[in-house]
Amino acid sequence: QVQLVESGGGLVQPGDSLRLSCVASGFTLDDYAIGWFRQAPGKDREGVATINNNDDSTLYKDSVKGRFVISRDSANGAVYLQMNSLKPEDTAVYYCAADRLWNRMISSYYVGGYVEHWGQGILVTVSS
Repeated sequence: QVQLVESGGGLVQPGDSLRLSCVASGFTLDDYAIGWFRQAPGKDREGVATINNNDDSTLYKDSVKGRFVISRDSANGAVYLQMNSLKPEDTAVYYCAADRLWNRMISSYYVGGYVEHWGQGILVTVSS
C-alpha cells in the first residue's frame, strides 16, 4: 500500500521548536520531490517548503525562511521539517506531499494542484 505518514506535531509555545517527519510505505522518498504544505483554519492550503529529488535544492515560503529547514534522511527513509522559533501564525495542519516530477511539485507548491501522494496531515498548534 502506497502511503505517506507525518508525525511530530503537537502543541508548543511561541519560540519553541518542532520537527515534523514524513515517511513512506510502498515507495522510496529519495526518488520523489517532497513538499511540506499547511492549511490554517479558514485559509487555503499553502506551500511551506519543498526539496528537489535531483539535487536536493530547496524552496521556502518567505515567512518561514531562516526558521524552517527541510531535509532528507536517506538512511531512515524520511524527510524532515525542522521548525524553529515557532509563531502562533504557524498554527495549521501540516501535510507532506510527494511527486516524482519536480515541475509538478513546484506547480502545486505555488498555485495548488495535483501531486501524486499526500499524507493525512498533522496538527501543529503554537499557543501560549
